[in-house]
Amino acid sequence: MDRTIAVRTPESIAFSYELAGLGSRFLAMLLDFFIQILCAIAIVWGMSALALHLPNEPVKASLPDRVVESVAIAIVIAVAFLIFFGYFIIFEAVWNGQTPGKRLLGIRVVRDGGYPIDFTSALVRNLIRTLEFALGFYALSAVSTLLSSENKRLGDFAAGTIVVRDSRVAAPTPSRFAAPSAAIRMTGEERALVGRFLERRHLLTPQRRRELASQIAGLFRSRVDEATKSLADEALIERLEETAWSS
Repeated sequence: MDRTIAVRTPESIAFSYELAGLGSRFLAMLLDFFIQILCAIAIVWGMSALALHLPNEPVKASLPDRVVESVAIAIVIAVAFLIFFGYFIIFEAVWNGQTPGKRLLGIRVVRDGGYPIDFTSALVRNLIRTLEFALGFYALSAVSTLLSSENKRLGDFAAGTIVVRDSRVAAPTPSRFAAPSAAIRMTGEERALVGRFLERRHLLTPQRRRELASQIAGLFRSRVDEATKSLADEALIERLEETAWSS
């Protein structure tokens, strides 16, 4: 079930996000699981091929069999953890809240309030994943997602994250004939508002993105030159980000 959530900034601008439902999250997880299986097969095949070409006698002569077995088990456990849990941590931290499965389904993880996910949040939510996996193969996660008003699984509650739909629309392109505008004076709060919109706009629905762009651009149109006034709303905001300086 898909729901929406509204976030209000200190400047009284409300951002609206469409939350990803259980179905899209489950399909993304299946896609990621399929990729993980392929990675595991490739690694096992590579390790087996390598073992066939390594001499065994020198190792056996220098180390007891029990030590060799313990090292082998430790390596297998480390590789399995890296593939099945490190996979989510690394991708979500590096790909701005997305794994290959989430990217294909058009969803991403963000922190509460719509802020981009950081490494700590990715680490926490995916360490909790090990518990969720062990307790009935995500059964508790499914129940938590259905009951939560923000579609949160246990890992989301622990890390302070939500999963949203990654709605994208093409960004307006400033006219190539527009003359460069002079920088305008902006307060720190105004510059933060501009930066926050540009950072989060790809998470908004197209309609909400246009509404917010119109509101924010309207705050500055009377203070810019004629060439900048003629730009579309998002193009004007982008120009402000490029040329403005904080007071």
